[in-house]
Amino acid sequence: MRYVLVVILVVLFGYSLAMVLQNGTELSVDLLFTQVPAMRLGLLLLLTLALGIVLGLLIAVQVFRVFQNNWEIKRLRKDIDRLRKEQIQTAQLAAAEAAAHTRHEKTVLDIDANEHPSNPL
Repeated sequence: MRYVLVVILVVLFGYSLAMVLQNGTELSVDLLFTQVPAMRLGLLLLLTLALGIVLGLLIAVQVFRVFQNNWEIKRLRKDIDRLRKEQIQTAQLAAAEAAAHTRHEKTVLDIDANEHPSNPL
């Protein structure tokens, strides 16, 4: 894979060099803040291509970061829903156990009261 990347880079460099050499026409360029009196057309093409690639990569990274954040938010929301359901089930189980324990204590107290009736004096 590394060799394929090196070959592609060499081919792109060669193509860029040939483009600069073939497009030798000089022209003036207005860059909004400054003006270049004479620049080769091939060099101008390469500069605009490089600028477009850099800006495209920066925008793509930002867009991917937004998508990645959205995916992470969705995953975390699913985790929160799952944990809430587990928490509700645990609370219901604890409440049922507490109710059963309370019923058991009441039954034991009723039995003890029936076995030892108190004498009102």
